[in-house]
Amino acid sequence: MFDFGSFELSSMQWAMLAVTAFLVGISKTGIPGFGVLAVPLIAIAWDDAKESVGLLLPLLIFADIFAAAYYRRKALWGHIIGLLPWAISGIIIGYFILLKIDGMLLKPVIGVIVLIMLGLKCRQSAGGKQPTESDIHLPTHWTFAAFMGLVAGIITMMANAAGPVMIIYLLAKKLPKTEFIGTAAWFFFIVNWIKLPFMVNLGLVKEQSLKLNVTLFPLIAIGAVTGIFILKYIPQKIFNKAAIILAAAGAIKLLLSWSALSNFFRAVVS
Repeated sequence: MFDFGSFELSSMQWAMLAVTAFLVGISKTGIPGFGVLAVPLIAIAWDDAKESVGLLLPLLIFADIFAAAYYRRKALWGHIIGLLPWAISGIIIGYFILLKIDGMLLKPVIGVIVLIMLGLKCRQSAGGKQPTESDIHLPTHWTFAAFMGLVAGIITMMANAAGPVMIIYLLAKKLPKTEFIGTAAWFFFIVNWIKLPFMVNLGLVKEQSLKLNVTLFPLIAIGAVTGIFILKYIPQKIFNKAAIILAAAGAIKLLLSWSALSNFFRAVVS
């Protein structure tokens, strides 16, 4: 049993948190889809699913520092700036929803959105049809950035689970793997710092949990270095396929909470 202030952790809980920290590091610098595995792992390791969101946030921020610093010259700021106003709006919406209901109730909704977007992406890739001048090319239209940014903001505030949404957005932009990672790194670096005061206000980030976070930081650093090494040797096509598969896996994991969907709508209308 490990004692961290008011927290007492079993060996199994510690092991799960250690794996979570390592996966967070890899996801930020190497394979973005690995982040979807960290969310359920930390939720299982922690008794309170809502508190686990606050426990995960400082780990993500620490990993963001590695990724943003290493890929600082690879970020495409046009994409980031196009998303940020909508993402901030989503964070505010997510904050007020969290005041009323448990953010975990949104899991099936998130899963449906991600799978729909993945389906559209795969259909576009398989069809190979080039848009005509009369068509609206969705990935370049402002409504695409608005929708994806808003959804990402709500999801990241409520469940730290916006990774699959960002994967779809960046895949639609057809970015090379280093620009993909760099753009995502800086987007989440900014967004996660914006989320922090909201999480503190909700009581989800506190002194005791921060002490536990600090003990996990070395594992994040190891994961981040591992991710940088892995990315150098992953071909672009394999990188894209891995991102799609992991995004789909994350969406399916969220859909396993489908029974929460009716509870979500009841909570909203009550």
